Amino acid sequence: MANLLVTGGAGFIGGNFVHYWTAHHPDDAIIVLDALTYAGNRSTLAGANRAELVEGDIRDTALVEQLLREREIATIVHFAAESHVDRSITGPDAFIDTNILGTNSLLKAARAVWLEGDGIEHRFHHISTDEVFGSLEPDDPAFSETTPYAPNSPYSASKAASDHLVRAYHHTFGLQVTTSNCSNNYGPYQYPEKLIPLFVLNALHGRRLPIYGDGMNVRDWLHVEDHCRGIEACLERGRPGETYNIGGGAELPNVEVVEAICREVDRAFEEIEGLADRFPDAPAARGEKTETLKSFVTDRAGHDRRYAIDETKARAELGYEPTRSFDEGLRQTLRWYLEREDWWRPLLAG
Repeated sequence: MANLLVTGGAGFIGGNFVHYWTAHHPDDAIIVLDALTYAGNRSTLAGANRAELVEGDIRDTALVEQLLREREIATIVHFAAESHVDRSITGPDAFIDTNILGTNSLLKAARAVWLEGDGIEHRFHHISTDEVFGSLEPDDPAFSETTPYAPNSPYSASKAASDHLVRAYHHTFGLQVTTSNCSNNYGPYQYPEKLIPLFVLNALHGRRLPIYGDGMNVRDWLHVEDHCRGIEACLERGRPGETYNIGGGAELPNVEVVEAICREVDRAFEEIEGLADRFPDAPAARGEKTETLKSFVTDRAGHDRRYAIDETKARAELGYEPTRSFDEGLRQTLRWYLEREDWWRPLLAG
């Protein structure tokens, strides 16, 4: 049996990883370390067998050392991060504190416990983002693991700094690390400030769908379960010291994503009996098109134009490839939010 420490495991991607790992590795024990900020939710972990939640801050180095020693943990999967670009523009300090200082705290604790004496077999896996690479022009090749870093927001700059710290602890101290840079995730348990859950819930409640700028900012969309499979491959087959890009193979302009959401909401109202009674304010409840809610708003500061992931290395070395098309993943995601009002309604009420 292996023991894993999953930081940020009550959040969106971390919570999905906990569910994925407990389903596919039922003999492993997971300790979730989460500060339960606005994006952390105890209910996300409901039903995750062999997962224990410890409420705490990754900047508490002594706590992390204690957990590593007492629980005999030799694997850290590090999700904990402030991740919303808009929040980083209005309040960058929290991103510096969590993403940089927090990552350094974890690395210090891992070094102290894992490398003392003769050391033990271990792995520190760090989850990062494609945003550290900056912005692509329409005809530029996709980001690879050798693309120079050029972060353009306080969020991406803080993640870039954390990536460099992880690399430095490997090359300087010999800590066995891997890093994955992922594209835009979507799926169950995503806090409703991100594009897909925000627009799904707005559509259900008849609220406008505000699209930044001209809506032609391009992102590569990755279903969160495919991302979890990529992380699993990094842990099992990734070479220490290496970085792997994990993408979804669905490069789409934001306006096309919004239009796809509108179509799926309309389809759901046609197919699911009683949906109009549950969400009477939705245009689809009156037989109208959800796309009437679309509106274009002033673009946000420093908005990167295009991201795209080249996952050749992950395919070749890890055997990774995404399994869901965007249309299939979006349909599943919408149906999850329709079935799990118990999860998201308390967040809206709060």
